[in-house]
Amino acid sequence: MTMKNNLRNVGLVAAGAVSGVLAWHAFGVADAASNANTYKQLNLFGDVFDRVRADYVEQPDEAKMVEAAINGMLASLDPHSSFMNAKQFEDMSVQTRGEFGGLGIEVTMENGVIKVVSPIDDTPASRAGIMANDLIVKIDGQDIQGLTLNEAVDKMRGKVGAPITITVKRGQQDPFDQKLVRDRIRVQSVKYNVENGDIGYIRISSFTEQTQEGLEKAMAAFDKEVGDKVKGYIIDLRNDPGGLLDMAISVSDSFLDRGEIVSTRGRHADETQRFNAQKGDLAKGKPVVVLINGGSASASEIVAGALQDHKRATVIGTRSFGKGSVQTIIPLGGQGALRLTTARYYTPAGRSIQAKGIDADIVIEQELPPELQGKDVSTEGEASLRGHLSNEGGGEEGGGSSAYVPPDKAKDMQLKAAIDLLNGVKVVSNVKPPEKKPTDGAETTTAN
Repeated sequence: MTMKNNLRNVGLVAAGAVSGVLAWHAFGVADAASNANTYKQLNLFGDVFDRVRADYVEQPDEAKMVEAAINGMLASLDPHSSFMNAKQFEDMSVQTRGEFGGLGIEVTMENGVIKVVSPIDDTPASRAGIMANDLIVKIDGQDIQGLTLNEAVDKMRGKVGAPITITVKRGQQDPFDQKLVRDRIRVQSVKYNVENGDIGYIRISSFTEQTQEGLEKAMAAFDKEVGDKVKGYIIDLRNDPGGLLDMAISVSDSFLDRGEIVSTRGRHADETQRFNAQKGDLAKGKPVVVLINGGSASASEIVAGALQDHKRATVIGTRSFGKGSVQTIIPLGGQGALRLTTARYYTPAGRSIQAKGIDADIVIEQELPPELQGKDVSTEGEASLRGHLSNEGGGEEGGGSSAYVPPDKAKDMQLKAAIDLLNGVKVVSNVKPPEKKPTDGAETTTAN
């Protein structure tokens, strides 16, 4: 695999979060020693731990107690900082390589239940019709309430071929049971085909170690099949929950000759990192359209934001999820790893997407089939997650946007708009203006 960026940044930008185990000694001892109040709090924890260990009505699982305490500490920071024991760390490493066992859904924890960020293409979850924004409230009849995210994820994993029933809450509908069969999830990060005989269509479902290689394979195939007659390229990032930061940088770089791709800014000024494009555009200057929606998060937003700011691509769809934070994986000496939010990322124009998302240049809402009309198919985005980081730039945080993509390409209005644009047809937003509510002449005020 050839890559213009030999970056191996350990940062992960995935919308889903996984919890785990952290060694107690990893807590900042030096900081505690310099802060008497912190020392008192640590002593308080030790006192409580000893009292529970000595006097609880049953013999407690001490390792489980420590794990629960650390999970609570990290959960108080933001929705994406989490803790992985050795097994979970290995599972995560396998997942970023593009193969893992399970149902094929990216999830996070919200208000005590599992929230689907996005189903992964061609997996049991996607084939069963699981949608972004679905809430999983039970697994095999057991309530999720009270479980950590890791415990819930572990219950959804299992032997390939083993059945599982999840109870799903979708919008205002009553909860319903969905039976699935576990499978080995082999994520084909990049799929591609030629549309209309002269447009290269590239679908990136997640950013794994295979993504850049898949992109280059797609571009080589287009060059062989269409050659110089290609009118342009469509990069479909809809419902792509993210993945590896270095893959997002590499994909962006593939369509840029120069300039900044993304910057990450941590707590201290000297932690700022800037990643710049190197010369070489795989598209050779041909037009590019990027498709996004409410399920496009993190690494997807880095690519969309970079190409949008450089005016290298036209972004079509609906507002993205708004996850603008970077998680660094910190191994803990064989005891697992800490996934810690260490920075916010910014587009080349200096925009923070955290809790706001990327707004499409041309907003195209999908037409819903009869069975979904009147039902909620939107994600509420990062801004809806309890404890999310604020946007440093201030201003109003973004709301949700539609994450629905028709399974039938012929009914895909966003894809059609992209093809029309590359064929030189003028495309305008199809968003309906907000309906005016009837008034009785009285002045009204809405509390937000």
